[in-house]
Amino acid sequence: MATIAKLSDVYAARRPESLEYFRRAEKVLAGKVGHDLRHFLPVPLYVSHGRGSRKWDVDGNEYIDFHMGNGALLLGHAEPEILAAIVEATQRGTHFGHDHPAQIEWAELVQKLVPSAERVRFVNSGTEATLLALRLARAYTGRGKFLRFEGHFHGWHDDVIHGFQPPFDQDGSLGVHPNVWQHFEMIPDGDLNRVEQLLARDGDMAAAILEPSGGSWGRVPLDPAFLRGLREITARHGVQLIFDEVLTGFRVSPGGAQGLYGVTPDLSSLAKIVAGGMPGGAVVGRADIMRLFDLTGDPQHDRHQRVTHQGTFNAAPLSAAAGIVALKKVITGQPTRKACEMADRLRARWDDVLEQLGIAGYAYGPPTMFHVYFETDAGRVSAARRRADLHTSEAARLKGMPGRLVADYQRWLRHYGVDLLSGTGGVLSDAHTDADIDESTEAFRKTVVALRDEGQVLTLG
Repeated sequence: MATIAKLSDVYAARRPESLEYFRRAEKVLAGKVGHDLRHFLPVPLYVSHGRGSRKWDVDGNEYIDFHMGNGALLLGHAEPEILAAIVEATQRGTHFGHDHPAQIEWAELVQKLVPSAERVRFVNSGTEATLLALRLARAYTGRGKFLRFEGHFHGWHDDVIHGFQPPFDQDGSLGVHPNVWQHFEMIPDGDLNRVEQLLARDGDMAAAILEPSGGSWGRVPLDPAFLRGLREITARHGVQLIFDEVLTGFRVSPGGAQGLYGVTPDLSSLAKIVAGGMPGGAVVGRADIMRLFDLTGDPQHDRHQRVTHQGTFNAAPLSAAAGIVALKKVITGQPTRKACEMADRLRARWDDVLEQLGIAGYAYGPPTMFHVYFETDAGRVSAARRRADLHTSEAARLKGMPGRLVADYQRWLRHYGVDLLSGTGGVLSDAHTDADIDESTEAFRKTVVALRDEGQVLTLG
């Protein structure tokens, strides 16, 4: 088996076309890639096409795909009915700059599926959705601040770019005005007493926003009891509860996390699956809050007493066409059910590998998703196989594995034909098969052995 150092050379040698694209990208793309998570050494992936649960790079290397378009492809790559709907929509035009019938049908499907969706406002991305949800909450309450939780990711706009990666108290980007730290309070999740104390003390809190799965789509698991308690506390203090369901929406259940756990927030942010893998997102919520978008024709009201929101491509016709097909399938329950079954099998199989090899770590995750955690603290190894240890909401630990370990883990898996979403985890889809689980489990076994032989993961004593 190749060593880590040799693997980088072998990996690059199998990707000559990709290396050429990377050389071109260095001369034209700022940052050399189009998204921070696409950066990868020795060369990023340049994908030529995808079908079902698999994709191929420009060099012909095949991957079992657990990335699934950043989690957007619940139905898999190039789903035939979605492709047909997009092609048919293009015959009428790609963009009108006006509302159109498909937008209404799309919104009606969202409303049927998502418990909090009394009204729907379309946007173009998850980042736009969380930005707009926070603006709505501030406008509705007349308050200026919001509560968020360490390790929870809500996009890249200024108010939320800090605090999703450890150390949580440091800036997440250059170029953000230092005053944004005054816009929010950030605490660890899981402690309802602390939430109660904070909201009782600070009367300027407009909203509380969180990923209902726990930070980074369940990489830091969250007890559903915390969601129920948070709902009660925020309602009592007049604080708007915002669920960031950009990844969990339609994935952990057809109604998202709020449907799965029976907790209805005031506002929700959606993207990814909502647009069937096309660009698109939405803010949904209570009708009385969403009325802040209403135009009345009164110049004074419309200028000063409502939430302003534009967007050239909001509810774009092609995204609406794809979203309608996707949600009509989601509403049957079948795609989510199949993805859940596949994820359950994968987590069990990969966890068995760790057990058999005596590795201090575990596979876990919410429905349709998975994460792998490798314990690197020798003092904790004896506890590493206890599942209860996963529900401590220790964001700094669960999101704090050494960067080299995470990178080498991803590189070995790609070497063996498996691609992840981010960190050490991924998502399943309706298109994944038992063969995908079998082949990826063997790739995982080889990867873990390589990491063990390199001394990067610990074995149980």
